Amino acid sequence: MIHRYIPKGDGEKEKMLEKIGVESIDDLFVDIPKELKLTEPLKIPEAMSELDLLRRAQELGEKNIPITSRVSFLGAGVYDHYVPLLIDHIISRSEFYTSYTPYQPEIAQGTLQAIFEYQTLICRLTGMDISNASMYEGASAAAEALLIALADKRKSNNVLVSAGMHPDAIQVIKTYLHYRDVEVREVPLKDGHTDLEAAKELADEHTAGMVMQNPNFFGEMEDVPSFATFAKDNKMLSILSVDPISLALLEPPGKQGIDLVIGDGQALGNGLNFGGPYLGFLAVNKKHMRKMPGRLVGVSKDTEGKRAFVLTLQAREQHIRRYKATSNICTNMSLNALMASVYLNTLGKEGMREVAIQSLSKSHYLYNGLLETGAFEEVFSTPFFKEFTLKYKGDVKKLLAKLLECNIVGGLDLSDYGREGEILVAVTEKRTKEEMDRYIACVKEVSA
Repeated sequence: MIHRYIPKGDGEKEKMLEKIGVESIDDLFVDIPKELKLTEPLKIPEAMSELDLLRRAQELGEKNIPITSRVSFLGAGVYDHYVPLLIDHIISRSEFYTSYTPYQPEIAQGTLQAIFEYQTLICRLTGMDISNASMYEGASAAAEALLIALADKRKSNNVLVSAGMHPDAIQVIKTYLHYRDVEVREVPLKDGHTDLEAAKELADEHTAGMVMQNPNFFGEMEDVPSFATFAKDNKMLSILSVDPISLALLEPPGKQGIDLVIGDGQALGNGLNFGGPYLGFLAVNKKHMRKMPGRLVGVSKDTEGKRAFVLTLQAREQHIRRYKATSNICTNMSLNALMASVYLNTLGKEGMREVAIQSLSKSHYLYNGLLETGAFEEVFSTPFFKEFTLKYKGDVKKLLAKLLECNIVGGLDLSDYGREGEILVAVTEKRTKEEMDRYIACVKEVSA
């Protein structure tokens, strides 16, 4: 349907410009740097009738390659896990997909209960005491966790960030902390792992906390207990970013001495969605619950003594006196969090464990198969979960292009991240032996 839009004529435009006190429309965009402005006119075709426009749109659409015809081994924070059909059925109910913010608990008990169950599930998964009602995504959860660390330690002016964090998350952290005059010190990697000895050199009495990712961006498993001990010994908070699927096999971070657990919940029943929307999770121990950003749903009793769900421990400064707020995040991704809740309840402990085991075993099958082709070199020799890094002996871009011809999205070219010739490959429970063998066969063809 074509929107009924009636543009203003020149006379109306002149009156509007005069009213707001500018001479031309270009004056409204003076703050945009010249190098970002379009210098040449857009090549827009001549006007068409509605029928011709729809016919043209269909012709262009038919040029697209259906995403279902390609097998994805791309990861780097977004993973092609199976999403049970039950999830789409439940979130399609109007009481969920049309619901807004539950400020009035008396008419939002269903929404509040769904959020409360999500918080409970995240706590059980991470081994922490309290979870909030979800964050926007994993990167902002990392930045907000560091804000908690800064609020927890007086006179702190710097934080540590592992170079094994997702590069995009590191950029978000630096953006968050730039105007707070907080120095972000990046801890280097050694043999694919966070170098805690280097972290000791970077830390001082003003360091508020450190964030590390496990498995890290390159797929490698980090030494979580040593990280927790390091943070405690240096009087800072330990923040661990995790893949929630991996927690079906690994010991919960809360039981390993970690102070705050964060991550992206995309893998929990949320599809690829072309990059979003997703949800971030943030769980803490009781000591830090009053510094948590966003919403927290609790259980109380109504006037008749029945169980009732309410928003609790949410600072009003986040809505009114924002300049005094610990965080300016005062909402959550409730529909995405509901998808995560349905996913966790549908699979249960055994189902989650099965997803994790299949991802683990299948990723090692492909890893070994690719090395056997002779076209790759090992980058790290330590354990990984479902994602790994290999170095290709030829041209990575040509390899990925050839794999696309085989209808395979082969992975992420790490040359854009300063690692020339390396490729990051992810394998989930959805990948079949036939698909992995086809990947290997295509590599052999390119190499030959």
